[in-house]
Amino acid sequence: MAKMTRTGSASPPDGGWGWMIVAGCFLVTICTRAVTRCISIFFVEFQTYFAQDYAQTAWIHSIVDCVTMLCAPLGSVVSNHLSCQAGIMLGGLLASTGFILASFATSLKHLYLTVGVLTGLGFALCYSPAIAMVGKYFSKRKALAYGIAMSGSGIGTFILAPVVQLLIEQFSWRGALLILGGFVLNLCVCGALMRPITLKEDHAGPENQGCRRQRADGARTPCYAPLAEERAQRGLRRALQREYRFLQEPDFAVLAVSVLFMAYGCSPLFVYLVPYALSVGVSHQQAAFLMSTLGVIDIVGNITFGWLTDRRCLKRYRSVCYLCAVGLDGLCYLCLPMLRTLPLLVPFSCTFGYFDGAYVTLIPVVTAEIVGTTSLSSALGVVYFLHAVPYLVSPPIAGWLVDTTGSYTAAFLLCGFSMIFSSLLLGFARFVKRMRRTQLQFLAKESDPKPQLWTNGLVAYSVARELDQKDGEPVATAVPGRNFT
Repeated sequence: MAKMTRTGSASPPDGGWGWMIVAGCFLVTICTRAVTRCISIFFVEFQTYFAQDYAQTAWIHSIVDCVTMLCAPLGSVVSNHLSCQAGIMLGGLLASTGFILASFATSLKHLYLTVGVLTGLGFALCYSPAIAMVGKYFSKRKALAYGIAMSGSGIGTFILAPVVQLLIEQFSWRGALLILGGFVLNLCVCGALMRPITLKEDHAGPENQGCRRQRADGARTPCYAPLAEERAQRGLRRALQREYRFLQEPDFAVLAVSVLFMAYGCSPLFVYLVPYALSVGVSHQQAAFLMSTLGVIDIVGNITFGWLTDRRCLKRYRSVCYLCAVGLDGLCYLCLPMLRTLPLLVPFSCTFGYFDGAYVTLIPVVTAEIVGTTSLSSALGVVYFLHAVPYLVSPPIAGWLVDTTGSYTAAFLLCGFSMIFSSLLLGFARFVKRMRRTQLQFLAKESDPKPQLWTNGLVAYSVARELDQKDGEPVATAVPGRNFT
């Protein structure tokens, strides 16, 4: 049978089937991130049914988020070595199976294994490959494409939050989980849309691709000579080194550390917003409305920030926009303990949701600027892998603080300062990099001779100089007849 046809292109097409890829990624984010957020609506139901405290119940959301991010590199490996389509379809089956088995749970440990591990693994096989496919199909309008694709998280939260609450009221939490299991099977449909594309920079593969032997009947058989096997192994090692060479870049290291603190801060809100609203006297439907509001404003942040950062005036400052969005979300956290009524919580949901959508859209864009398009899938796998440990520990730590102090203030303040530190770290690294570049430019100018052109005119002398680029070093060249003012 013929191999699956791959679309060939010298550069990203920035349209065409790429918009179907965006639609597929949009649906993937609905079925993964939006559904994960809506698990928090089950929080009070699980806590009441199994008679457990905040910390124990919070592990359900922590495990599914942790496994999703921890296994993100596995999703990239499956996508790179099999196909993005196969990986997403397999992930959809695993996620659906996890929810269906969870509907028969008799303990929290059962939910840890089904909703946490099995569903999280399925989401991991879907999430990072779908996001990386958008980066392969778009270059000039990459931020806008990511904004539309990632807005599925907000739209899904806006729609699913009240629907899940209604399902719980009508069919109990078991029936709601069973219906969610059928819903996430749509991931298999999303996977079918992910048509592979081969770009010009992807053609340079391992050297062992050419090791084939032609038979008389026209068939090609592999060459099994020891020398060929050794060359194949060397080629594979070089390919892996090229694929993960971004790990040695200082810019990526700084981004990775900042992601750890950002991920610690962003996760607990989606677990504790509904319980916090209920604790201050908000009804169940109004608490679900807060989640819906956060989700719909998340959409606005996804699309508007994606569109704005594609403009020429802001395209160079995407990383600045990213760190500003993270820092402003941290400030929102610091204000949350003072908001104890629905009219005050609604503006909070709008503000936090907007900047949450903004930085979520810019994560793959900023990563692509650092590592390039060829290594984007692997780099995103590492970035989302770094979310795993913070996602695992932050909700239980926040729950322990709530159980210990009797209020949400300490938990929210810790999350806010964590996100602000993440923003300041990126800003400081950017400042140091700019100062270093300025210093190198100054030293280059000081080391070059400055030819002077004396005149008999109105000033004592005039200096003419142009910087030419020669072998990577600035060279001063005098230009007669040009005054320096």
